Amino acid sequence: MKILITNDDGYNAKGLLSLVKILRPYGELTVVAPKHPQSGMSMAVTMGYKPIAVKHLEQKPGEDWWYVDGTPASCVKFGLDNVLPPERPDLVVSGINHGSNAATAAIYSGTIGAAMEGAVNGIPAIGVSLDTFNPDPDFSGVKALLPRILDKLLPNLEPCYGRFYNINFPHRPAERIHGVRTARMGRAHWEHEYQDYGRFLDERGVTPSEEDCRYVAHLEPDEQLFVMAGDFTDNGDNPENADHILLQQGYVVITSHNIDNTDPDEFDRLCAII
Repeated sequence: MKILITNDDGYNAKGLLSLVKILRPYGELTVVAPKHPQSGMSMAVTMGYKPIAVKHLEQKPGEDWWYVDGTPASCVKFGLDNVLPPERPDLVVSGINHGSNAATAAIYSGTIGAAMEGAVNGIPAIGVSLDTFNPDPDFSGVKALLPRILDKLLPNLEPCYGRFYNINFPHRPAERIHGVRTARMGRAHWEHEYQDYGRFLDERGVTPSEEDCRYVAHLEPDEQLFVMAGDFTDNGDNPENADHILLQQGYVVITSHNIDNTDPDEFDRLCAII
C-alpha cells in the first residue's frame, strides 16, 4: 500500500511523527507536510502565482519526506502532482492533529481539508486528531487503538469520489478510553472568539512568540491586536451520537464525511416548486 501523509501542524510536529510510526507497517510512506503550522486553513490552497518553497528532506527505504511552504491541501496536491507520479497513493492520511476536529471544527480544520483534497481525487482519505492542545501530548491511546481501527477500516475502503473519514481520539491513556464509536457530525459553535491580545497573554501567562513580536513591531498607527481564542459551545440540539459529545465521554469517534454539500431535502423541495 502506498500512503501519502500530511498534517496542519508542520513537518516537525510530534503528532505527525507519531502517525508515521503507526503507519510504517502498512506500506510505503510519502510525507509531504507544511513547513509552518497551517491550522484553520480548511481546504485552502496557495494560489495567485505565488512562489512556494519546497524541500526534499530525506529518503530512506519505504519512506520519503518533503515539506511545502503552503497549506495542507497544497501539500496533498504537490504530493499527487510532483512527488508520486506516475504512481498514485492508495490512501491519504492527515494528522495526528493537536486538537479536536469534531463537530463544527471539521469545517475549519486544515487537517480535514487535506483529507478532503484526497477525497476530491477519489482517494480514500482519513483525518486523525487528538483532543488536546498540549504541545507534549500523550499519544498512547492513538498508538494502541488506531491500528485496530485501520485493520478493520482499510480492507473495507472503497474508492469513492468525495468520501473521507474523521477520527478523533480523547486525550487519555488507552486503558481509560471507553471504546470506538461511529458518530454523526455534531452541532457546536464558538463564543467570544476574538479577544484582546494583551489581555489574553496576561490571563493565560503566555509569552509571545518571536513571530508575534515581529508582527507587533510592524503595526500601523491605531491598529489594535486581537487573538482568536473562543469557547467551543454545544448548540444544545445534538443527538446522543454526536461526535463531540461521545468524544467528551471518552470514546474514539469515527465520522464519515462527504464533500458533496447538496442538501437532499431542499433539492427535492426546489425540484417541486421550480
